[in-house]
Formats: sequence, structure tokens, C-alpha cells
Amino acid sequence: MGEYFDSNCPKIYVQTFEDEQIVNLDVKIIGDPTLVPPAEETPTGIYFLANIDRGADMIQTIHCFSKTFDGKGSGAAQALKDGLAKVLVYYYPIAGRLTLSEKNKFAIDCRGEGALFIEAEADCMLEEMGDLTQPNPATFKKLVYGNPGPVNIHENPPLLVAQVTKFKCGGFVLGLSQNHTVFDGIGAMEFVNSWGEVTRGVPMTKPPFLDRTLLKARTPLKTQFTHILEEIVDISNNEALWEVEKLLNKSFIFHPDKLEKLREKAMEDGILKKCTTFEVLTSFMLRARTKSLGLHPDQQVRLLFPVDARSRFEPPLPKGYFGNAIALKNCQCSVREMLDSPLSSTIQRIQQLIRLVTNEYMRSTIDSLEEHERPLPKAHTLFISVWTRIGFHTMDFGWGEPIFSGPPTLPTNVVFFLAHGEERKGINLCLSLPVSAMKIFEETITTIE
Repeated sequence: MGEYFDSNCPKIYVQTFEDEQIVNLDVKIIGDPTLVPPAEETPTGIYFLANIDRGADMIQTIHCFSKTFDGKGSGAAQALKDGLAKVLVYYYPIAGRLTLSEKNKFAIDCRGEGALFIEAEADCMLEEMGDLTQPNPATFKKLVYGNPGPVNIHENPPLLVAQVTKFKCGGFVLGLSQNHTVFDGIGAMEFVNSWGEVTRGVPMTKPPFLDRTLLKARTPLKTQFTHILEEIVDISNNEALWEVEKLLNKSFIFHPDKLEKLREKAMEDGILKKCTTFEVLTSFMLRARTKSLGLHPDQQVRLLFPVDARSRFEPPLPKGYFGNAIALKNCQCSVREMLDSPLSSTIQRIQQLIRLVTNEYMRSTIDSLEEHERPLPKAHTLFISVWTRIGFHTMDFGWGEPIFSGPPTLPTNVVFFLAHGEERKGINLCLSLPVSAMKIFEETITTIE
């Protein structure tokens, strides 16, 4: 373990642990956070949220822009602030605040309070942060205002918080903290793309469709599937692995040629007729991570992965649908069952689960949540967050696309797939594991060359 100060940027503190480098920089907030209301008068009243608009967690992202045309990051901050006021006219529920309906369900009280906006500056160049594709929570979390996770709606927090941090080179980072009840990943991407368009002064290519009553529960309720997930019993007793060992945050780049080799390996036994990049990499990652943790062979493990259901409703949801519209599918089995079977077996299981997401399944999910709403289980449960199809890299506020978009932190129970490369055809797999488990994971995940 070593440490040193970068002589070119004295505000940066660099700490190394084995092959992980952590760069801590000094970020200073300029002035006070301000509320940005819509630029024009907007509708008021209670805005309906569907049952699948649940989970009042703040989801955080960072988007790094290498430089502005005029070389002045301060100009970018003002442009983004003005653009935010304009886009909130169309996305006016974001300017409201969460409340509870008579049925104790989430709703939004639209009174136009606005989103929170923060300006900050870093006393260094953006490139001095190093390789942005490598997870660096100690640094990245300073680029987003506030804390991730659940919020207390009684404190009346804003649904959107934006921090613009300018760097000496003229580059800037947009850090966003967005309430998950407002939208899912696709909805968030469409919002920031619209924000970029109004900031540039061009028409929005996909205006929001705001009516969420399309996903109201049916009368009478009709639950046809099992939607309640029970907690998994821990028989492995490996808590010490997470509590005693240092956690490492790492990323693994899968270029298109490596993804193709992985697909060929998955199909070489002749069981699969086809498989997608998501299906094969998810299965490969899940098996490698399960192996790395040294769990009991009879331990049940669970993967929860998202399926976009917009096109699966009948009729499909309108273009630009503003709310959450994903199904979280549960892939569960024992460690023995997973690791003693071929890779194609895990892929088949995921494919079958994806096919189950139909209009009837989604309507059943919505009806089920009308009666029963339980928190998602945590024990031996892994979530995968797929950004490869979201397209955050397409946002443009007038200074081109971001050079990097990703999460500021890596929860231990979440694995991220980020788009990578100039054409975004590669995948950057990011996760956090204890040191000993990360060594095994890396040995396993790099076997495809």
C-alpha cells in the first residue's frame, strides 16, 4: 500500500491498494444550492403514480464532459441551469414533491417548487482524475450532491438534484440524483436528452407522455402470477468475508470481439439456437461471482434483472412514456445447480424468464402491488443494472457527448453494465467484492481471451 501527492495537482490525493488506485480530489461548492422552478407556469395538483413507480430511492449518476467550446465551465453551468428551467415546463412533475395518497400510495404534489441545482469547482484538470472507467467512489461521490438510497418524504426533498462541477481545463461533470419513483433508466435517459435539446435550442425529439393512469390497477384485481419474493436463508455463513476484508471496486472491459468469443463458447454445446450479449454476459458474470464467494453448494442465490416492458403491454405504451415500466425478473437456484451445469443452462433460464414478461404478467404485477407491497429481499440477492441500452452517452448540452457516464458508487449487491468504446459496442462490467473473492472473480472472468 502506497500513497503520494500529484505534483501537478496538489488538491488530488492518490492512494493505492494492490492494483486499485483511489483518487480523492477537493471539490468546493460555489454559493448556496438553489431551487430551479419551471420557466413557465405549469399544472398544479396531485399527479398519479402507478404501483410500479415504487421505491423512493435517490438514484445517482455522473456524466463527464471533456471541455466546453469556450473553455469556461462556468458558462456550461448557467446554460444547464437555464435549460433545466425550460425542460421542467414539459416534465413538470419533477418540480413537485412526493406525497402519500388516501390509499397510502406514492403520488406527486405538483406545486412547481423546482429541482435543486448546485455549482461546484475542482482545483484540477479533469484528465488528472485518471481512467474514468475504473470505479472510484471516493472521488465520484463528491461530484453528486446528497446521499443515495431511500428518502424521507416528510422532509419534502426535491425529486431531482443536479450538481455541475467545473474543472480547470474547461471540462465539467454533471452529477444527478433522481428519485426512482419519477422514472426508470429509460425514462431518465429520455429526460436528460430532452434537457440537452432545450439547452441547445432545438425541438425535443421525444416529448414526455405524462399520463400514468395507463398502468392503474384493474377492477376487480386479477393476480395470475406469483410476485412475492421470500428472503433466502443463509446457510453459507460468510458474513466475515464482507465485514473483515477490504472491498475492491473494479471494472472489466469486454470489447466486441471478446463478447463474440463468449457467445461462441456459450453455444458450442448446441443447446442454444441464439443468445444476446446481455444474456451471455449476465450468465457468465453470475457464475463467476457465485464461484468467487465460496458459498455452500446448497446455498440458494438470486439474481434480479430488469426487462423493459414498454413494448410488451397491449397496446404498447406510448412513445416517451414518462414513468417506470420495467419488470424485475427473479433468477434463483442453488450454487450446485448453477456451477455443475453448463453456461448454456444459465442462459436458457434467463431467456425463459424474459419470455414470461407479457401484458398479462405486467398487469398481474400491478394488481399484486395494489394489495401487497413488500421490500425487495437482500440476502444472497444480486441486482444487475444495465446501462448499455439506456444511451446516456447520447446526451448533448451543446458541447458534445459525455466522455463517460456511470454510477458514482458501487453497492456490494449491484453489478453495472456500462456502454464502452467509441461506438459503445463494448461493455464495461463494474462491481465490488472482497479482496480474496475479487482475485477468484478476475481469474474466472478473464478466461475468455
